[in-house]
Amino acid sequence: MKTFTKIIATSAAVVALFFATNANAQSQKLGIGIIGGIPTGDLYNVALGADLRYQFDVDKQLSIPVTAGYTRFLGKEINGFDVPDFGYIPVKVGAKYFFNDSGAGVYGLAELGAGFGTNKGSGTSFVYSPALGYAWSNGLDLGLKYEGLAKDGGSTGYVGLRLAYGFSL
Repeated sequence: MKTFTKIIATSAAVVALFFATNANAQSQKLGIGIIGGIPTGDLYNVALGADLRYQFDVDKQLSIPVTAGYTRFLGKEINGFDVPDFGYIPVKVGAKYFFNDSGAGVYGLAELGAGFGTNKGSGTSFVYSPALGYAWSNGLDLGLKYEGLAKDGGSTGYVGLRLAYGFSL
């Protein structure tokens, strides 16, 4: 799994660099977001995070986002034992498609990448994140997402809301 994750992360970086070097004629944005979510497993109470998203428009309906941030799962107390918090740095690349031709409104988003664990010995996970959202033309963006992490046959994730503001570059 470690080799597969490195291949995905390297591929994501190559794709991002390829598109970024060809993005001169397209619109570019930088978004700052905060995330709150409910973990899908039994070990954590809540997932909290923040991210930066560089996005460039291929056309009015299709954008290529490159996202990096920090997410932390806050552990529960189970039978007198405190589950330790778990943090990771997701680095993802994807595609964002607007369902109308204005470049705003309802969109679908799919991202893939790597999650670099910040806890001792946590390693790197494969990260995937589908989302549906609404982007206003003034830069506000609200999305409902699922973010999953898979490593060595195990997985965890959360369902969350991302509130962001995008600046044109």
